[in-house]
Amino acid sequence: MLVTTELRTEPIRVSSYRCDAGPDAQPFTEMHVDYSVSYVRKGSFGYRTRGNAYELVAGSVLVGCPGDEYICTHDHHVCGDECLAFHLSPGFVDLIGGDQRTWRTGGLPPLPELMVLGELAQVATEGQTDVGLDELGMWFASRFVEVVSGRAKPAPQSAAPRDRRRAVDAALWIDAHSRDEIGLEGAASEAGLSPFHFLRLFSQALGVTPHQYLVRSRLRHAARLLADDDRPVTDVAFEVGFADLSNFVRTFHRAAGVSPRGFRQAARGDRKIFQDRLAALLNDDRLIHSSSRKSSPCTTTSD
Repeated sequence: MLVTTELRTEPIRVSSYRCDAGPDAQPFTEMHVDYSVSYVRKGSFGYRTRGNAYELVAGSVLVGCPGDEYICTHDHHVCGDECLAFHLSPGFVDLIGGDQRTWRTGGLPPLPELMVLGELAQVATEGQTDVGLDELGMWFASRFVEVVSGRAKPAPQSAAPRDRRRAVDAALWIDAHSRDEIGLEGAASEAGLSPFHFLRLFSQALGVTPHQYLVRSRLRHAARLLADDDRPVTDVAFEVGFADLSNFVRTFHRAAGVSPRGFRQAARGDRKIFQDRLAALLNDDRLIHSSSRKSSPCTTTSD
């Protein structure tokens, strides 16, 4: 496991994790030492905690609660996995809220409200935006609490190991071909299943339908292009697989809470988009004073 500390401040620490463990790696028990929300950037892996099992693919979120034990597995690991983790101080968690149930969510399927922010944060780690990584991390974490607090707790995934593997393989295939026109029948055929069986298996294993995952993959790719590319919004929409610009704008706005154009401006340092969302946090007495936040990246370690 290669761990890179991207940023460290009092309320939040941001780390990149790159795992190259394969199916032969022996799983072992670990323990969360702090609150954390980790955005899965690439690949897939299994996550087991508190008796529940989750299959995490690109766009999913792993939630950590202090003192909880967990195991990561790589039964169908073929290309490595990468995560961007936001480790949160107890004071910051107290500030953004969320009860014990929220912080014991375990794993979340790819959700559009979090995927676009996760991609923007990843761009920030690569130095391709003027937006502060600490600000994006706080936005991501507070958005996570908003989303989870407003939805029913996701049902634990109970699919058999073989079915989970087939669902994850299908998700990787959909993500790799998301710019193409993909229907349920075509994806099911690729997986070697009937459409109905495929729909049921995929939804049960990953918590989203194949079509939902397809749209969210397109949004994730769009967020990345908007953040680090100059092509027009219309071209971005068509490039990632949307056939209609108005549908893309509407879908992206619903996911990010801001238009594609506004999202691009934010990625390029227009801080106005953050003011409403973060002003209360940054001015709160329980949070470290903004003037004492470190702005420079930090140390790099590996183990």
